[in-house]
Amino acid sequence: MRKEINVETWYRKDHFEFFSKFDEPFYGITAKVDCTKTYNTAKKKGDSFFLSYLHKSLVAVNRTVQFRYRIVDGKLYEYETVDASPTINRENGTFGFSHLKYRENFEDFLALALAAIEKVRNSNRLMPDESGENVIHCSAIPWIDFTSISHARHYAHPDSCPKIAFGKMTSDNGKLFMPVSVHVHHALVDGYHVGQFMEELQKLM
Repeated sequence: MRKEINVETWYRKDHFEFFSKFDEPFYGITAKVDCTKTYNTAKKKGDSFFLSYLHKSLVAVNRTVQFRYRIVDGKLYEYETVDASPTINRENGTFGFSHLKYRENFEDFLALALAAIEKVRNSNRLMPDESGENVIHCSAIPWIDFTSISHARHYAHPDSCPKIAFGKMTSDNGKLFMPVSVHVHHALVDGYHVGQFMEELQKLM
């Protein structure tokens, strides 16, 4: 479900009109997130660490309304909820995009996610069966402790979906940290809102 927002009366009308004209309206921020508790809990329960932090990031996304805004055919919409579209690695070294339905409860999310991931791993397709604007594009790059990242972009194709990348977990004084990169469309999301998302994600982690 989505609702249209009247840009003419929106409090960020000037920002929307200004940044919407940019050739590259996306900007990115990378920060370290303490993932000690989430990692230890996942290992204790036998859950996937990847799906544990992905779910927490998706909860944080859905609690940050600016991450649910999308531009579709030049119009501004707010989606009620958004799903995740993470890359899923395969044994042959390739990956496929997936579509994981959002559920606030982790166990509900996990059941749907495991089935969707298995389907991607058993195929050679790049794109998922289901796609749309109400997703977050996610990438897991657990081999690199990156400090910044960029994304391949098709500028002829209109895109306003946030992009989140997760890097290699490292240890520091007994705590575990993971780089999290967030790229967002500046017509919809300011640095202040990215900060709100990061703060919520850290609380959940």
